[in-house]
Amino acid sequence: MENQRQADTKESVDYVLLILVLILAVFGLVILYSTSAYNGRVKFADPAYYLKKQLFATSIGLMAMYLVSQIDYRIWIRAAVPGYLLSLILSTAVLFVGQEYNGSKRWLAFGPLSFQPSEFAKLAVVVLLAAIVSRQASHMKSWKYMFLVILAVLPIVGLVGTNNLSTAIIILGIAVILIFVANPRYLPFIWMGLLGTGFIGIFLSVESYRLERLAIWRNPELYEKGYQTMQGLYAIGSGGIFGVGLGNSMQKLGFVPEAQNDMIFSIICEELGLSGAVGVILLFGLLIWRLMVISTHVQDLFGSLLAAGIMGHIMIQVLLNIAVVTNTIPNTGITLPFISYGGTSVVFLLAEIGLALSVSREVKKEH
Repeated sequence: MENQRQADTKESVDYVLLILVLILAVFGLVILYSTSAYNGRVKFADPAYYLKKQLFATSIGLMAMYLVSQIDYRIWIRAAVPGYLLSLILSTAVLFVGQEYNGSKRWLAFGPLSFQPSEFAKLAVVVLLAAIVSRQASHMKSWKYMFLVILAVLPIVGLVGTNNLSTAIIILGIAVILIFVANPRYLPFIWMGLLGTGFIGIFLSVESYRLERLAIWRNPELYEKGYQTMQGLYAIGSGGIFGVGLGNSMQKLGFVPEAQNDMIFSIICEELGLSGAVGVILLFGLLIWRLMVISTHVQDLFGSLLAAGIMGHIMIQVLLNIAVVTNTIPNTGITLPFISYGGTSVVFLLAEIGLALSVSREVKKEH
């Protein structure tokens, strides 16, 4: 009887996390259709064009989430290095044979399907760093090992950052969070923050268009490229407290370019108002809190670091997207997890959640 009880407990997953993710995924599909119907009708004579593609990707992602959640997460420690090397190869291939869209070369095409290697790179980095840090946990107080961990991800940061600075920042952020989990001392991270700021400063100065983004950020009304930012702010301001109603946005009718992508949060603010925007932020806050609970309560360090890395990835990406939409930081072209249009993004995000659910089985087993 006791063995049966333990087996049943081991098989259970964190249903709070699962329900939160499903709510976000369904909400994302609803708001995506509302946001993209006009663009779909104009460009493809099909208002459901973007919804169909996102629904297909979400279905694949949900299957991936289920399959990954059924696998013991410890097995992925063996795939850490091969997965990271594959991400380097794919990111290198983007530089030579990648597809360009809206001035950014970020995609690899496989027949009718396109794939964004930077999304895979985030997951690969989470698994790699969790493996490295868990194996060297006793040495993580040493500056040498902390530096080596950061050094391990610099190749992918450099490759991805060539065309996607925001993802490079996310990867660096994941590295810092995982090191902090293993070594929660503050002084080393002050130095890391200064070094990271210097690195980003150098990276910005290499290309003139990145410096131009800083100028646009400060005075978007003075530049033609500040049009998207200004229209996004108009959408946020016109929503008021309760919004103009789902489906009734004016800014999505061609005023906010590609509204279904990076700027979708501005349409949420317009249609659902401040109350809707706060609700979305609370959902993400609960999701991040649940991942933190899993990371804190699992006894296995590798599992704890996996959950912390996934938490860091989602948290940083949400903060960056909302900061960009509200013009708090320069435009970096980052999507809102589970909500913005992007098949590769939703597939790998759901796969990451599957990994976190697998870790949560161990939490249930021990409590």
